[in-house]
Amino acid sequence: MAKVAFIGLGVMGFPMAGHLKTKGGHDVTVYNRTAEKAAAWAEKFSGKSAPTPAEAATGADFVFVCVGNDGDLRSVTSGENGALHGMKPGSVLIDNTTASAEVARELYAAAKERGVDFIDAPVSGGQAGAENGVLTVMCGGDEAVFERARPVIDAYARMVGLMGPAGSGQLTKMVNQICIAGLVQGLAEALHFGKRAGLDIEKVVEVISKGAAGSWQMENRHKTMNAGKYDFGFAVDWMRKDLGIVLTEARRNGAKLPVTAVVDQFYGDVQAMGGNRWDTSSLLARLEK
Repeated sequence: MAKVAFIGLGVMGFPMAGHLKTKGGHDVTVYNRTAEKAAAWAEKFSGKSAPTPAEAATGADFVFVCVGNDGDLRSVTSGENGALHGMKPGSVLIDNTTASAEVARELYAAAKERGVDFIDAPVSGGQAGAENGVLTVMCGGDEAVFERARPVIDAYARMVGLMGPAGSGQLTKMVNQICIAGLVQGLAEALHFGKRAGLDIEKVVEVISKGAAGSWQMENRHKTMNAGKYDFGFAVDWMRKDLGIVLTEARRNGAKLPVTAVVDQFYGDVQAMGGNRWDTSSLLARLEK
């Protein structure tokens, strides 16, 4: 059993912290900007809450963070009363936020200055993956530190991999989001075309999902998309945030991402339709408006 802190109890962090307590058997203290949510977590999982990230992190062996963006991440780690101010030498800061590779490298350096280790560890699998403890975790950092952290991360993960030095986890998450953007747009266009052609979508998907066109998105989202229901996962606002990170990195490294750039704009159209909190499969709604 390790002493663990978890900072950020959103739709992902709340159940992830729960798995660290129940499945991992760790001593968990949480922090959330909305104190009521931290209190609710502590009551549900018989854990503890703290009034600041620094206090949550005091004495912890591992400190997890899962917040919104680079700015939030800097605030709760290196800002006033941030976790790094409370962490002991030799402890590990593990960031599950989807953020930039730049901030990952920045925090790696800041942690090292304090004798603390750091791993960027963004996740994929959505709210359902977090609730069921079957997330995919893409890590960047030092191999020896990763091996220490991996058994703890396993509490909420199905797959955990070290992708390279600091920032590599975030870069891998960017690859993941590029793939998803193209897949969802392709699926949206396919369903739209099939309906316009007068085909029975269920019969079509039953056949083509067993061939080269099959994907997780097709298996798990075609029914809800066909029904025009878009409240089953990762929100459009968050996808646009992630694609913004991708496109910024692409401008830096010279990668050409024409499809990703177009799909990002399509998600902008969905936002303009009022679909900010719809899930990413709502690209179909744009075609059918």
